[in-house]
Amino acid sequence: MPRIILKTEIKADKKIIFDLSRSIDLHKISVHHTNEEVIAGTTSGLIGLNETVT
Repeated sequence: MPRIILKTEIKADKKIIFDLSRSIDLHKISVHHTNEEVIAGTTSGLIGLNETVT
């Protein structure tokens, strides 16, 4: 079976990258063209442990 391996190197602090991965605001910017919108839960900022967003 074929395997695809993707490696991305990012020259930044791990904490910054982790926080960007939790950023609802950044996600909203990245999917702006889809007209996606938050309707419930944490609506902005960084999503935390046991929080949800719909």
